[in-house]
Amino acid sequence: MSETAGGRPGGRDAEAVSKFVESFAAQLVEAGMQRMAARVFAALLSSDEGVLTSAELGEQLRISPAAVSGAVRYLAQAHMVSREREPGSRRERYRVHGDQWYEALTSRDAIVKRWEGALREGVLSLGPHTPAGRRMAETLAFFEFVEGELVAMTERWRVHRATLFEEG
Repeated sequence: MSETAGGRPGGRDAEAVSKFVESFAAQLVEAGMQRMAARVFAALLSSDEGVLTSAELGEQLRISPAAVSGAVRYLAQAHMVSREREPGSRRERYRVHGDQWYEALTSRDAIVKRWEGALREGVLSLGPHTPAGRRMAETLAFFEFVEGELVAMTERWRVHRATLFEEG
């Protein structure tokens, strides 16, 4: 890493970065993410390249290789990070992409569709005119509405993102 004015590697204040990682991770935990996964995600997101090895993550966050592995497994299943091999090495490195939120949201489509199927069965089983059946039908209608809105919203995001971040 290169030293810059102020003696900070790469122009970054390591203490400030560490505080950000822990602060952002705490916000993700509050929203329901597992603690270690939140810390690993925040560390990857705040790295300049968006890529770190297990050893680098362990050193930066002061966590064990097993903790890194469990966090990355969770994040990969949620489509928030990807695994890749270092060229010419057996070591894996983990990458966060600029569109990880889009990927994480759109990957939920299959889950929502399964929930909708289960809710339809629930409405039929309980009877659409019973209090529980009406509640189930309202929940189903909510997920159907959200699914439609999500499709439209992600398309608007793609267009908006292109105007903001893609080079022409």
